Amino acid sequence: MQRIYEPRDLLEAQMLSGMLMGEGIDAFLAGSHLIGAMGELPAVGLLGLMVPDEDAERARELIAAYNGAEPLPGDEPESYPGELIC
Repeated sequence: MQRIYEPRDLLEAQMLSGMLMGEGIDAFLAGSHLIGAMGELPAVGLLGLMVPDEDAERARELIAAYNGAEPLPGDEPESYPGELIC
């Protein structure tokens, strides 16, 4: 197993893990049970997405493609690229 990515938070970790599993790559999320122990402090470096050695390169490519993706022209939400609404 190789640690291939450190997600920002648990939501990103679970989303990327699900994406990899959907592509047939067994993904393991290390450190997810440690997040609650940190309370309100940022848990930097606790989460790690791990995959089997033989799937590591493909998993890195999929995550890089996801992180670099942008909405298709015409599919942007009304607030794209972002709008403070409070």
